[in-house]
Amino acid sequence: MAEASLLQMQGIGKSYYGTPVLQDINLNIKPGEIHAIVGENGAGKSTLMNILFGMEVIHSTGGFDGEIIINGKKEKIDSPQRAMEIGIGMVHQEFMLLPNYSITENIKLNREVLKPNFLSRVFGQKIEHLNMGQMNTDSRKALDKLGIGIEEYVTVAGLPVGYMQFTEIAREIDKTNVKMIVFDEPTAVLAETEAEKLLESMKAIAEEGIAILFITHRLDEVISISDNITVLRDGKRVGTKKREETDVYELAELMVGRKIEKMVHGEQRELKNEIALKTENLVVHMPGEKVNGVNLEVRKGEFLGIGGLAGQGKVGIANGVMGLYPSRGQVWINGSPLSLNDPGESMRQGMAYVSEDRRGVGLLLDSSIELNIVINALHNQKKFLKKYGFFKFQDTKGIRDHALKMIKELDIRCTGPGQLVKRLSGGNQQKVCIARALTMEPEILFVSEPTRGIDVGAKRLVLETLVKLNEELGMTIVMTSSELGELRSVCDRIAIVSEGNISGVLPPDGSDVDFGLLMAGQQERRGA
Repeated sequence: MAEASLLQMQGIGKSYYGTPVLQDINLNIKPGEIHAIVGENGAGKSTLMNILFGMEVIHSTGGFDGEIIINGKKEKIDSPQRAMEIGIGMVHQEFMLLPNYSITENIKLNREVLKPNFLSRVFGQKIEHLNMGQMNTDSRKALDKLGIGIEEYVTVAGLPVGYMQFTEIAREIDKTNVKMIVFDEPTAVLAETEAEKLLESMKAIAEEGIAILFITHRLDEVISISDNITVLRDGKRVGTKKREETDVYELAELMVGRKIEKMVHGEQRELKNEIALKTENLVVHMPGEKVNGVNLEVRKGEFLGIGGLAGQGKVGIANGVMGLYPSRGQVWINGSPLSLNDPGESMRQGMAYVSEDRRGVGLLLDSSIELNIVINALHNQKKFLKKYGFFKFQDTKGIRDHALKMIKELDIRCTGPGQLVKRLSGGNQQKVCIARALTMEPEILFVSEPTRGIDVGAKRLVLETLVKLNEELGMTIVMTSSELGELRSVCDRIAIVSEGNISGVLPPDGSDVDFGLLMAGQQERRGA
C-alpha cells in the first residue's frame, strides 16, 4: 500500500494586482521525503513557499487559489504561527536570529521552558523563571543531531555564518511537532565543507520521518540528496522528476527553456575589436550582491548582457564600476584607467547608469519630469546653465526644449514636462531614467533591471529603446537583468554571474542547458 501524503498543494494560483505569478501548481510530498524545488528568479518558488508558510504578503494581497492538505485534512494557513502549529518549519535564507542572545536562547525563543520558584507558588506562573538547564539540554540534543560541536551557551553575535545557519536548523528540529521543514537556499552562505555537512544533516533529519522542501539553485546538491525534484518556470510547474530519472542537464534545460523572440540582430553581429570597458579582479562590496574578482571585456558598440540568479553578484558589477559601492581592482575605459569609488569620475569618463532601484535611487519623485531628465548633466557636466558675468543661472528654456525632445523620442506618456514623476506609470518612470542617462551623452550606458515592475507592453518599449540606442547611435550598452529571456532577445553576448564571479559567457542562441548550468554554478561540468 502506498504511503499517505504528508502535504498536498492542489491547484495553487496567485496573482499580484492582476498579474499571475503562480498558475495551477500541484505538489505531493510524503513523510521523510526530500523534495527539491528549482527554477530561475521569478519562477515562483518564494511565492509558493510564502503561501505554504502563511506569510502576510500573501493574505494582504488577496490570498491565493487552491488548497493545502496536511495529513489528509484541508488546512487554512493564514499566518506563520498557524504553519508552525500544524508542524511546518522554515529555515529562511536571511537569518532570523537575535545576535546578542545565546544559541540556546535563540533555539528556544518563544518556546522557553519555565520552572516554578518560591514566589511563583504564591503569586502565580507569571513570575516563574527560565529553566536554563533543561533548555540547554534540549538545545544540545538538537545540535548533536546536526553534528555541531559548538557550546550551546555561546552568544550568536560573531559566530561564523555556518554556525548561524545550523542554529536556525536546530531551532526547527527542536520543535516537538515538526513534520516538515522548508530550507530556502540553505547553502548559499556556506563554504563547501559546511555545505556538505548541512546536506548530510538534512538526510539525517529526513530519516527521522520529517519531510524537507529544499529550494536551491545548486543542481549538483539537488541531484545528490533529493528524492524528487519539481521545476518551476514562469509561475508554472513544468515537471516533477525522480532523482534517479534525471540529471543536471535536463534540469537546467527545464529551468530556462523557452521560445526566444529576437528583437534585434537576426544573425550574430560581427563585433569590433576595440575594447570599451575592461575589468581585472574587480571586487565590489555591495550587500547581497558582492563581486569577488570579476574579469570582463566589453567591446565598443556591443550590447552585453549580465545575468544570473538573485544575490550572486550580477547587480554589483555596474554599481562598482560607477563608484556607488566600495570597490577595488582595475577598470579601464577606452584604454584609460578609471579611478574607482568616484561616481563623478565615472560620469566624466563617459559612462551613465540607470539604477535597478528607480524609485529609491534613480528618480526625484516629487520633482518634475524635466528636472529629473537634466539633473545629472546639470550638476556633473554643467550643462543647461547660462552665464551672466560672475553668475550662472539655469537655462529654463533649454531644459524645457530638451525635455520635450526626450519625451517625444522616448514616447514618455505624460501631461507635459512639468508633471511630477511620481504621477507616472512604472514604464514611463523607467523611460525618464533612460532620458536622464542619455542627457549625459554617454559612450557606455549601464542599465540594471530595466523592466522590473512594469507591464508587458512597457517592457517591450523600454527594450526597443535600448536596442535603438545601440544600433543607431553605436552606444555600448551593458544590461543587467534577472530575465534571461530578455537578455537573449537583445544582447550580442551574455555573461552569467555565479557566486560573485563570471561563470561563463555565451551567445544569446546558446543552448538552454549551457545557460542553466552556468546559472547553477556548473562551469566545470559544462567544460567537461
